[in-house]
Amino acid sequence: MRSATVLLWLGLVTFGVAPGCSSMYYGALEAFGVHKREIFVDRVKAGREAQQDAQKQFVSALEAFKATTKFEGGKLEATYEKLNDEYESCASRVEEVSSKIDGIESVSEALFDEWRSELGQMRNPDLKRKSEASLKDTERSYETLIAAMKNAEAKMTPVLTSLRDHVLFLKHNLNAQAIASLQGELGAIETGVGALIADMQRAIAEADAFIGQLEGKPQG
Repeated sequence: MRSATVLLWLGLVTFGVAPGCSSMYYGALEAFGVHKREIFVDRVKAGREAQQDAQKQFVSALEAFKATTKFEGGKLEATYEKLNDEYESCASRVEEVSSKIDGIESVSEALFDEWRSELGQMRNPDLKRKSEASLKDTERSYETLIAAMKNAEAKMTPVLTSLRDHVLFLKHNLNAQAIASLQGELGAIETGVGALIADMQRAIAEADAFIGQLEGKPQG
């Protein structure tokens, strides 16, 4: 079943149907037994993992920056290349996080629209009331989650920009004086990365809680 789903996904991409933004995409997957709630959970998990990977990468970049400020001899070009590699990896992780957030938002909209539409088909008032309450509860939790994820995402840009500026400065000034000048910037970089890591950790915790909530409920 999963192999058929993968082939279907590849077919949709080949013919220009972008996953995450087309009702045709979700409808085709549901025909193979893959429902929106399952996709939703999978994408939140992927978003959480992307944040975790980005978190580790920014810590690694900070350590590389610290090492650069302690440069005491050797090849300056190698020092620059190491720091630039860390920056490029951070930039890649930031793009991945943004992509995962977009996917989460897309499937959440499709799922909640479907849920509201199905409520209109229910005739048992007690069951309908419970399902409406479940929808509202899930939407509230989702809003908290996506706000935390977007807050962490927004904090990545200024930190990434600062890293890029320092990498380019080092590229333009490969000398001991340039290295020395970076030492005065270390505190600001540490503060920025520290605040970012804290925000990302909150987003990861919200994702954990939301995943637990979704997996503990029947489909709405």
